[in-house]
Amino acid sequence: MDAGEPTSLDELAQQVVRRAGSRPSARFVLGIAGPPGAGKSTLAARLRRRIADIAGSETVAIAPMDGFHLTNAELARRGWTDHKGEPHTFDVAAYVATLRQLRRSTAALTVPIYDRARHEPRPDGARFGPETSIVITEGNYLLLDTDGWSQVRDCLDEVWFLHAERALLAERLFARHVSGGKAAEVARRKVETSDLRNADLVASGLDRADLVLADDDGEYRLLESYGRAPGQ
Repeated sequence: MDAGEPTSLDELAQQVVRRAGSRPSARFVLGIAGPPGAGKSTLAARLRRRIADIAGSETVAIAPMDGFHLTNAELARRGWTDHKGEPHTFDVAAYVATLRQLRRSTAALTVPIYDRARHEPRPDGARFGPETSIVITEGNYLLLDTDGWSQVRDCLDEVWFLHAERALLAERLFARHVSGGKAAEVARRKVETSDLRNADLVASGLDRADLVLADDDGEYRLLESYGRAPGQ
């Protein structure tokens, strides 16, 4: 893929399957990083479905970073409720340990997911069996080089960064908060004081990615290749 060129989801999926076929680890672990609202979970879900079409549904599964949110009760105990979603409100040590286990062994493992109806992590969310050879994990802070987050990059065989313009992020995040039940003013304040600040923090790790992609209405375009592209 050349920088600036559009690339189809099918091409991305086939390249991941090829890369996974020559993986040095027990499972190939692909990270999809990017700011809140960039479309990471959408890309991960679409990519999983396409890889399943190519290599079989048991071959691939998603281990989202959001499953490692601290519980609401724990956030309240620490006085962090208003900071939910910021780097210190995750159990990063558990996330790193899970990624290492997935990458080092094909043993069956259950990992947590974030239940958006309950706004809580659910411990029995996603199952990885011995036949699962490709793991997709997505989240804001995969490339963050601070505190415990700096260990995440070494747990991943490859990382893509999904870019989106700041105005688009603000629009999407505002709509997300309102649809989740927040009043308009509360949603706007959350976007301005937390979400966009996090977007700037997330972007600080961009040069640690292998690829930088942009989502053009469901089609993807390669912006930069800092490391090895899939399939190379």
